Amino acid sequence: MGVNTLHITNGDSLTDRLKDLKLVNGEFFTWREMLCEGPTEIKVESDTSIKKREIFLKKYYRISAGDYEEKFVSQLKKLDSLEIYDEVILWFEYDLFCQINMIAAISLLLRKNIGNIPVYLVCSGRVEHEKKLMGLCEINDAQLKQHYENKVLLDINDLELADYIWTLYCESNPKKIAGQIKKHSSFEYLSISLRAHLQRFPNMLTGLNVLEHNILDMVDKYQIKNIQQLMGYALEYQGYYGYGDMQMKRVIARLFQFLDQTKKRLVLSERGKLALNHKKNFYNTQKLDWYYGGVKKYDYLYNDESHTLLKL
Repeated sequence: MGVNTLHITNGDSLTDRLKDLKLVNGEFFTWREMLCEGPTEIKVESDTSIKKREIFLKKYYRISAGDYEEKFVSQLKKLDSLEIYDEVILWFEYDLFCQINMIAAISLLLRKNIGNIPVYLVCSGRVEHEKKLMGLCEINDAQLKQHYENKVLLDINDLELADYIWTLYCESNPKKIAGQIKKHSSFEYLSISLRAHLQRFPNMLTGLNVLEHNILDMVDKYQIKNIQQLMGYALEYQGYYGYGDMQMKRVIARLFQFLDQTKKRLVLSERGKLALNHKKNFYNTQKLDWYYGGVKKYDYLYNDESHTLLKL
């Protein structure tokens, strides 16, 4: 008899590719969520969590409750009979978007009594002969096969660490996450993604976070013609965030006060120059009720010298 495998993938593109290539056999759970943004609860499968996510996704991303039910909630039922599987393989990437989804998935597996069923991780990032970090759908077929063959068996310490960090992410004190950054584990990219998460809180001098500063820096340094081209730059050079079009569009929209459009190119406004050079604090113009897990973004400030958070 063959091995009955559950594959938890990071999206439809990868699920479809794995099926088309016939690289693996088994059942697929496509993780269609973006828990790196908006309010979260530890039990993603609970009614209160589902309702909370539905409200957030409809308000900010125009995703209806029906779509959320179809795309994500319905997938959760695949874990109701976890004991039928001989192994679970997680397919996630190096970035914050994927890493937060990954630890949420692991936490869910533990609540579903994964028991002695082995859990493996296939995670892309650094690829030989490639200058940039690569997503699972960016690598070629041979590289994807090699990643699968080199999958990492997660031990109980790995699983419990992921579960613990997910719990911390859903709580209201992100400073606790800083204490987990240097923990040794089989998750090659989790520590650097957690650092990127802490840097999403507003800088104590300007009220803008690292990603927002980097976007202003792009406008200042490069000949970017318009917002559309800026989107391309921001998506390509965002580092460890892994944001998609919808998320990056929202980030850039909140930076309009710092930008001016001339006939030839996009430039920084006077406010943009002040923000980029750390000459003025724009915290009050940016503040809104935006959540990262269990904490409001503007309840903490980031000190880029000490790399610590300050609670307001």
